[in-house]
Amino acid sequence: MPKGRDYFIKAISRTFFSNTPVSQMDQSTRYRFGPTLKWNPMVEEYFIKAYGADHFSRISTALARPSCYSCIRVNTLKSTSDAVIKKLLEIFKERGVLDVVVQESATTLEPDNCCKATLECTGSAESLKAIKSISKCQYPGLDYVVFVKGTGPHAIHYGDNEGKPLKEVIVSRKCAEAVLRGAQVYVPGVLACSAHVETGDAVAVSVAVEQSSPDGGWGVAITRGTVLQGSQEDPYYFERDGYYIGQATAMMSRAGMFRVSEGVAVDMKERVFRLPSFYDLLEGEIFLQNLPSIITAHALDPQPGERILDMCAAPGGKTTAIASLMKDKGEVVAVDRSHNKVLGIQKLAAEMGLSCITTYKLDALKSVCHGAESDSLPNTCSVEDVQNTRTTHLLSTVIDEFDAKLLSEKNYLQLKDGQYTSKAELRKRIRQLKNGPGRNHTAGGRVEKSRGFSPNSFDRVLLDAPCSALGLRPRLFAGEDTIDSLRSDAKYQRKMFDQAVQLVRPGGVIVYSTCTINPGENEALVRYALNTYEFLSLASQHPKIGGPGLTGSCQLPDGFVEEWLKPGEENLVQRFDPSSDLDTIGFFIAKFSVGPKNI
Repeated sequence: MPKGRDYFIKAISRTFFSNTPVSQMDQSTRYRFGPTLKWNPMVEEYFIKAYGADHFSRISTALARPSCYSCIRVNTLKSTSDAVIKKLLEIFKERGVLDVVVQESATTLEPDNCCKATLECTGSAESLKAIKSISKCQYPGLDYVVFVKGTGPHAIHYGDNEGKPLKEVIVSRKCAEAVLRGAQVYVPGVLACSAHVETGDAVAVSVAVEQSSPDGGWGVAITRGTVLQGSQEDPYYFERDGYYIGQATAMMSRAGMFRVSEGVAVDMKERVFRLPSFYDLLEGEIFLQNLPSIITAHALDPQPGERILDMCAAPGGKTTAIASLMKDKGEVVAVDRSHNKVLGIQKLAAEMGLSCITTYKLDALKSVCHGAESDSLPNTCSVEDVQNTRTTHLLSTVIDEFDAKLLSEKNYLQLKDGQYTSKAELRKRIRQLKNGPGRNHTAGGRVEKSRGFSPNSFDRVLLDAPCSALGLRPRLFAGEDTIDSLRSDAKYQRKMFDQAVQLVRPGGVIVYSTCTINPGENEALVRYALNTYEFLSLASQHPKIGGPGLTGSCQLPDGFVEEWLKPGEENLVQRFDPSSDLDTIGFFIAKFSVGPKNI
């Protein structure tokens, strides 16, 4: 391993793990947090072959828990790490982080240029040790990355309720995963609740995780609104053992939780893991992003003035990271097939003050366009866009008089080109013109559609491919993925990679990344790329913080042999192991140099 990586891992361990006593979890057989991640048996066998039984067991345990720290990328075009740390300290002190009294110690500059500010916290049980420290990343070139350390796991005392069953709320698995990352419990996440829960009552919060069904599938067999009696007859009574994520205060009555459609249902007061929320905090100055994702942008090594393609760009974290590394000089083309996701990228770029980002709605599988229809010229809109523009123009000119006479004798309004728009659609357009864009749209709601790009038209291409996402954490369930679904994901990624190869120019760079621990989507893709395209070669990456890749091969249940890396290639990729001292999500990065193409 490189000396820099060894030093960085030791620094992370020293900052986040040394002298940090971990609270012993409640040893009660029921009211504790000790989830066991469930896998499809064949997938579990496959991963055991890949990692070994002990290593895979550690990975499964790590995936079921959140990382102990939040990673923040500072927008260097607007601020600095030191300025952000100072603002965060002021905000945490002002807000109290649930009544915490925060005292900033003297900021010291150690020889490794690590700016660390320790927060001494006192207050309620929820606030105690809620934030351990704020520090700049110690790796050279990454000092614009800030770590905010939380705490956990913590023992939660739920009380005996004088011998009576505890009042309890059951939440969905996805809701629980968000709570473990610092979120609150909102109404849509509540599945069941004890009888006679009133506003202000203390309730234990547990999780309903998918269970196997007779048809071989997985699901949660709880009807929303179910009344819990606190007995063994309650749904998933035994299955919830070890799936208690904290204690909360009811913000509304039981009836209210299932009557309204939004709002905070219960306020988490005691959490197993305590991580600060950064919702709406320092917008435009910081972006909450996993460390491996930040490393991915660095691995691409974008240079000012280049033309870069981000093939699956939503939600825009890597896109804006690339643009920042280019100092907002050049062009970053960001595409996604979802209209609203493209709008989200536009909004994020505007918040961060980045002007070099161009967004398009485009399916990554259709990125290459040969001939005159490619987007080497300015993009053109589809026929649907033209019709929508004409309708909007018509409405904007007659909105006042038409709104008063909307219920006319005719059912449709005829446009000049012979197309008809129903009155229901016209009502919708009128509301949009009067009230502005809806909640899922940024100002204007305008997204350009692309028909693809010319071959060899980009200096560098990032393919952060859609994947099985089996590296994301916390994850309380993984049983839905099968060997067939994982192989389907891999085939999909290969098709997208084929598009990336055509789009990058000779002498350019392709970076491929995923957020999964599945070798079939990682090392096997690298093997496919190198075997298929002789002009591709693995390139070294900087910074090199992740571990080596997997070498060898694995025989799947149907007899197919999946080829991985060859000896000597493993240190040219980066594999982030969630069970390692870095405590990141599971992630994979491969970088390819593109030589002269044989056309």
